[in-house]
Amino acid sequence: MFQRRTLIAAAAGLLLVAAAPVRAADAPSPNDVARFIAGMPPAADSPLAPLTKDKVWQDHARAFDASFETAEQNISRVRAWSRANLTSARPALFYMFSGPDFLYANAFYPKAKTYVLSGLEPVGTVPDPATLRGSLAPDLTALRNSLRYILAHSYFITSQMGSDLRRGRFNGTLSVMYVFLARSGHTIREVSRVRLDENGALQPDSETGGKVPARGVKIVFAGSDGEARTLYYFSTDLSNGGVANSKFLDFCQTLAPGDGLVKSASYLLHNPGFSKVREFLLANSAVMVQDDTGVPLAYYDPRKWDLQPFGQYVGPIPIFRGMYQKKYATLFENSRPIDFGIGYRWRPKQSNLLLAVKKPGASVTEAPLGSAAGQ
Repeated sequence: MFQRRTLIAAAAGLLLVAAAPVRAADAPSPNDVARFIAGMPPAADSPLAPLTKDKVWQDHARAFDASFETAEQNISRVRAWSRANLTSARPALFYMFSGPDFLYANAFYPKAKTYVLSGLEPVGTVPDPATLRGSLAPDLTALRNSLRYILAHSYFITSQMGSDLRRGRFNGTLSVMYVFLARSGHTIREVSRVRLDENGALQPDSETGGKVPARGVKIVFAGSDGEARTLYYFSTDLSNGGVANSKFLDFCQTLAPGDGLVKSASYLLHNPGFSKVREFLLANSAVMVQDDTGVPLAYYDPRKWDLQPFGQYVGPIPIFRGMYQKKYATLFENSRPIDFGIGYRWRPKQSNLLLAVKKPGASVTEAPLGSAAGQ
């Protein structure tokens, strides 16, 4: 029986992420695939279940168990901080420059109904592991390597992520999001490829080639409460010219108002070339959680925002030394402690986190109070 299933799966080729709720009897579901590549047993009747007896998969599972056990020490503290401080989350979360980081999006905002993640990295493909039998080892190793930095330090290194996500056949952001969904206790119900049209409206996208300004994936999933939630990831350029072309912010506007999250974002929101995304977040977020790479402090009008600093601001890492903010340092003189690490300064006693809560009645438009640099 297993041999017959394997032959059928091999003939199927790559696992297509499809919206159909009913799957072929011998094809693994997206949830089965997610659990398998996350080093977690798929359903007992899954065609992938026999592959969990292979030493390659068992070694992979043990390696991921160890990595996620270490990461969980930090993530559990993030969840505790969120429970204590984010008491009125909006249904939508906008996490710009995120890459596939559902792990921390969900840790900070576990009650969000819709997650919108975005970055330059492509969605990629997730092959049916049954078709890779006999050659799984290098592909699973490449997948683990692509997660090594975020699991140890809470963020992806942009320059490495592009190459990491192209190694092996579990490539792109989709495989990583599968792993994070499975490892954070969620069940994937439906997966479909999507794109945005010239008006920013969501459209089905069955193609993986060609130039599309905003190509992505929609994942419907549920947690222990059984409530359906949606995760969008868009591969798109977030510069002013990019969002004008892609209409990505028009799509986000249909979900607004929401909340925002920015961390380890290369200080792009300090750059005038990314002002449209910055303006969108300030106008459409009821709550912003960010490190110092997010919206410059100069753009938060204290008449409209309640600013609550947490952790320690010790300044940017050397590669970004020119992005030091004097006003940030002053604000953090009276900060509250945090017991977790986040962002480029990932050591707990060096991490900074700003919780910005929009005051009741604050207008939806924001204007800079001064130049961002040196504020």
